[in-house]
Amino acid sequence: MIRDDRTDITDLLIRYATGIDRRDWSLFRTVFTSDCDADYGEIGVWHGVDAIADFMEKVHAMAGHTLHRLTNHVITVDGDTAQARTYVDALVMAADNRSGVNGVGFYDDELVRTVDGWRIARRRFTTVRVATIGGGA
Repeated sequence: MIRDDRTDITDLLIRYATGIDRRDWSLFRTVFTSDCDADYGEIGVWHGVDAIADFMEKVHAMAGHTLHRLTNHVITVDGDTAQARTYVDALVMAADNRSGVNGVGFYDDELVRTVDGWRIARRRFTTVRVATIGGGA
């Protein structure tokens, strides 16, 4: 199979979502450079893969089911750097899986090619909509 940069970057972005939803923090850490900068607006700002991974692990430890759906990948590659905009629709349920939050927005990523493949060096998340999901039968 012949792979291209766009496919590899799309796979990287999906690996981010998979790492969170499976609570696979080793996998999650393969998405970012060690010195990454991540700005999620009101949610928080982190410097370094350890900081963002630690936050994600703590906040998702209390969650029930989560579904991070990524779509509309617009990727521009320029040699060993790339930019990507990706829509995100994140469903994060509480431990009871009857209530939770649905956040919708987009990621703007700056990526770099490393010896281990593409990694996110800088990410900015823009929130478009957040809605709570009530409990019920």
